[in-house]
Amino acid sequence: MIARRIEELKDKKIIVASCPNLISDAINSVANGRRFVNISDAVLEKSCMYKRRKNRAVAVVPISEGCLGMCSYCATKFVRGKLRSSGIASVVKEVEDVVRHGYREIQLTAQDTAAYGIDIEESLPELLRRVCEVGGDFKARVGMMNPGFALEILDELIDSYRNEKIYKFVHIPVQSGDDAILEKMKRNYCVEDFLEVVRAFRKIGAMLSTDVIVGYPSESEKSFTKTYRLMEDIEPDVLNVKKFSPRPKTPAAKLKDMPDRIKKERSRKLALLHAKIALEKNKRCIGKEFEVLVTEFGKNNTMLARTNSYKQVVLQGANLGEFLKVKIKDAMPSYLIADSDF
Repeated sequence: MIARRIEELKDKKIIVASCPNLISDAINSVANGRRFVNISDAVLEKSCMYKRRKNRAVAVVPISEGCLGMCSYCATKFVRGKLRSSGIASVVKEVEDVVRHGYREIQLTAQDTAAYGIDIEESLPELLRRVCEVGGDFKARVGMMNPGFALEILDELIDSYRNEKIYKFVHIPVQSGDDAILEKMKRNYCVEDFLEVVRAFRKIGAMLSTDVIVGYPSESEKSFTKTYRLMEDIEPDVLNVKKFSPRPKTPAAKLKDMPDRIKKERSRKLALLHAKIALEKNKRCIGKEFEVLVTEFGKNNTMLARTNSYKQVVLQGANLGEFLKVKIKDAMPSYLIADSDF
């Protein structure tokens, strides 16, 4: 039967759909001479998107797939394709649904949230405004956004972040503190663009998370020093450091790689710097009171919660999905510890 089917498909053009359940339909349509409809250009509707629930308190709501970038080191474009945003009405309907079912933290995710809606003439700020109109007690966390697209909508974006339903948290990857390296990476911004976005979010008290790639081909000691000093200047609350690793079929994979020992040493230096920065910043919270949302189960009968700026708090005697006020008694580089007697 398989041999006969292979013979039937000989010299036929086959289009493989990204959804596994559609592959057989695509093959049969082409084999029978019927027109195959390419849906990659369609608006991405929520009913077709993979819905995830982290637990009974946290729901993940994707708002788009793919991106508009052409980064030299990234293979995501090959896997995810070009940007396909879901319509605002569809996203809002999904948020209404998860809030109605008791979820209290809504994570709006995408490869680049700042690029959301460009393909369908909508925008992230408008989406956030509509999400905040949804009734109920919940907090929305906006996923990673690249500086270039964030800069284009910065004023409206900051205004939408002022709503109490949006966590004052922003994840903006810089990747390098050297403009020459950013250009080679084919990022669509310079360091000053990144700083402009950071300064705007700092003014509203937002917690900053950023990403850095060390050891990109041609990254000199001088280039790395610029990145190190940038981290000293901006004092990120969260710093994700990755050692460059060539991805097959990417432009960067053709470049001469540097010794792994150099990458490890640069990564170590940034990790030590950030640990110092994070601990000093978190210690400033000791003795202060915060309203938090309990989002996860922790270790040893503890619970994990998030402040309005998304700082993690370890506490006891709380319920998942509960909003409550806590007082901080101690601090670690990556989390705060609440006073159990408060």
